Amino acid sequence: MTKELIYRSVAPFLPAGLCEIGGGYLLWTAIKGKQPFWVGMLGATILAIYGVVAALQPSNFGRTYAAYGGIFVLMALLWGWMVDKIKPDIYGIIGAAIIVAGTIIIFFAPCKAM
Repeated sequence: MTKELIYRSVAPFLPAGLCEIGGGYLLWTAIKGKQPFWVGMLGATILAIYGVVAALQPSNFGRTYAAYGGIFVLMALLWGWMVDKIKPDIYGIIGAAIIVAGTIIIFFAPCKAM
């Protein structure tokens, strides 16, 4: 895998993760009654944008979404820490490290479909 392909593969993870977690968070808060309806609609729109950003990946669908699952776990813990002010405990940190290691293996292992 070339450096350019690695960059093109990794670059969309941050904006896609922010769209997924941010959109989900806005929708969550609206459904829980803590925010008005329009906040939920904004969250739903941002979640749709996540699907578009994720599709910019050069890898195949299965690998891409498996990798996003791992990145989502890490970003969700960071979101909880930064936004909800809930610091991850040792189990969250260890679990996220294991998941991210698995994500790297899944996403960057040689693939004939790339």
